[in-house]
Amino acid sequence: MHGLVNHGPGRSAWEERPQRVLQDPTDAIVRITTSTICGTDLHILKGDVPSVTEGRILGHEGVGEMTQVGRAVSTFHPGDRVLISCITSCGRCDFCRKQMYSHCRHAGWILGSTIDGTQAGHVRIPYADTSLYGIPPDADEEALVMLSDILPTGFECGVLNGQVHPGDTVAIVGAGPVGLAALLTAQFYSPGVMVDLDDNRLEVAKRLGATTLINSTDGEAAQRVMDLHGVDVAIEAVGVPATFGEYEHCRSISRCNRRQAVRTQLFACAQRTPAGIGYADA
Repeated sequence: MHGLVNHGPGRSAWEERPQRVLQDPTDAIVRITTSTICGTDLHILKGDVPSVTEGRILGHEGVGEMTQVGRAVSTFHPGDRVLISCITSCGRCDFCRKQMYSHCRHAGWILGSTIDGTQAGHVRIPYADTSLYGIPPDADEEALVMLSDILPTGFECGVLNGQVHPGDTVAIVGAGPVGLAALLTAQFYSPGVMVDLDDNRLEVAKRLGATTLINSTDGEAAQRVMDLHGVDVAIEAVGVPATFGEYEHCRSISRCNRRQAVRTQLFACAQRTPAGIGYADA
């Protein structure tokens, strides 16, 4: 099989690698049919995530077909189509019992990090029963793969951590995939203000329901939001130092009776926490 292999900062290659094999009774082997790239993968390729060593196959998102299952796997069988969670969970440790799966003592964010990931022909999934989700045979894979990581990150780390309520005004810094996911799911409760440098991305945000678009190229984004009487919740959805300033501006323009300025921090590995974990700042 082939996979996208990390060879250090700025160096990667599509290489032939040995076929995946079962290592533990709880493992499954999945043939990847659809995958995608995450902002975390870009950080890895830039050399910002030292825990990912050279020679690692990247990727933690995907949809595929089961080809093998370990003898302890009871939920899935060869031929089943599955959605792969970006977080692998044992389902039994204290953190998993608290539904804090990214902190699983035996797994967590391991795909494309400490074990080979999903940007390959096949992938080995530990703890398959609690790390995979069955999907209908006629499901749209390109839509479903967004549920591996991107859409839940925008919703959980942005909207839920931000405690968005009906009637709130929400500002989102960054109209990339996670920012757009936050926009889509924030609309369960409230309309959104989208801040970005790129007019094309802002136009996509408009089509997805953003009520106000702000191009921050001129550095006046905070003032423009103030002209809208501020916001109730601010979400930084890029995760690079260049946008942290905009996030701090969002904090300053959040209405003083609320404390929800949320950093959906994709650069989380610097703090040794799994990618996709949000940080709520009081």
